[in-house]
Amino acid sequence: MRSVRARAAVGATLVVAVALIGAGLAVLLVLRANLIDRADLEAEVAAREVAGQLALGTPYDELDMGDEEAHPVQVTDDDGRLVAVSKDLEAVSGTGTEQVTLVPSAPARASGDDDDDGDDGDDDDSRDDPGRREVSSDEPDFTNGTAAVDGETADYRFAAVEATTSTGLTLTVHAGAPLAAEQEAVSTVRGAMLTGLPVLLLVVAGVTWLVTRRALRPVEGIRRELAAITASEDLGRRVPEPGSRDEIARLARTTNETLTVLEASVGRQRRFVADASHELRSPIASLRTQLEVGAAHPELLDVPGAVADTVRLQDLAADLLLLARLDAGERPGRATVDLGALVREEVSQRTGDRIPVTVSVPDAGSLAVSGSRGQLARVIGNLLDNAERHTERSVTVTVSAERGAVLVDVTDDGAGVPEEERERIFERFVRLDDARSRDDGGAGLGLAIARDVAARHGGTLTVDESPEGGALFRLRLPRST
Repeated sequence: MRSVRARAAVGATLVVAVALIGAGLAVLLVLRANLIDRADLEAEVAAREVAGQLALGTPYDELDMGDEEAHPVQVTDDDGRLVAVSKDLEAVSGTGTEQVTLVPSAPARASGDDDDDGDDGDDDDSRDDPGRREVSSDEPDFTNGTAAVDGETADYRFAAVEATTSTGLTLTVHAGAPLAAEQEAVSTVRGAMLTGLPVLLLVVAGVTWLVTRRALRPVEGIRRELAAITASEDLGRRVPEPGSRDEIARLARTTNETLTVLEASVGRQRRFVADASHELRSPIASLRTQLEVGAAHPELLDVPGAVADTVRLQDLAADLLLLARLDAGERPGRATVDLGALVREEVSQRTGDRIPVTVSVPDAGSLAVSGSRGQLARVIGNLLDNAERHTERSVTVTVSAERGAVLVDVTDDGAGVPEEERERIFERFVRLDDARSRDDGGAGLGLAIARDVAARHGGTLTVDESPEGGALFRLRLPRST
């Protein structure tokens, strides 16, 4: 079953089936118990009526046993001999004895005859003793059995009650109550359940199928639209969003948000590839032209220009490779780097700068951060290159510590960055109008690489206005603990 609708329908049907079967069994058990309790009560009442007559001295052959067909009765003595029985009782089981015919040795009366010793006084005292004329107040014993009355055999519930006659004889009265009503009621309820359960389960399965189908209809629409987007590769399309506020509507909105981000990412990737191709084309074309001219006219070969184009091409390839690694999620190293020492080292190696760089690093305090020394050096170098490109008279690098972070400020006294352009300059291949010369300006990747590396190290890179009116680039990195 690969269909969600089928699994939902089957699951709901199974749950309802288990619940209904459990409830049905409970109902049958409770109903049967209640009906048996009622039969117990009827049998006990019939037995106590006969036992009461025996306690009052009623002769066996004068006992009123009530409706003998509904309540068959047996009376036995301590030896299990049958002393009284219903007239139409033909066979019985489940009582103290299966006898239905009086034995000749059974006494004919429960009282009224004098004893052979002729002691009338003792006899009278015995009959007048209320303690010797009683029906047992103990709970009767109940058993299941059968009885054949007037040619018809049925199941009965028998109650056994003890009674003491006026002569001190203890008798046991077995009276039955028919179980036909209980059996008929249980059978009727069981039949109704067996008939109604399949119908109800079919209804549950059908309703679950229809409800699930209706609920999943928007999902099918989302699937079809995604399949169409995949086939057409048109990331500008969006899946339909249902008007409900349920999980499916949230899924559609999240899918559209993902498509928006994916469209923007693909767009950036395409622009990146186009810009990279454009940037690479210029130095490669220049280098090829110079080499072709040199091959035809060696005396005209511009070796310094060819070397410059080669270096530019090499730097651009290195920038593109680093961006590719950053986009792939490459994690920086976890080495401890002293930013103060790193800044001094980077500045000391810049012997060809047109404007000397002033460095301000405190002598005391920890300026250590955790990360990749090579990538952090690349950030500082890119910031210094940018400052050298735009400054007029001075470039200053200041390293300081502030509230669990290390700050590196690179300032210049150039034209600065317009406020509306301060975020755009960190985009790839973006150069402002005054830096569009490919000979003097870079490819527009330095600041983008610097911000990406800062973010990978858990830091930030922002630009503001310097006190001299130029640009102030601030690199903030978490201090190493």
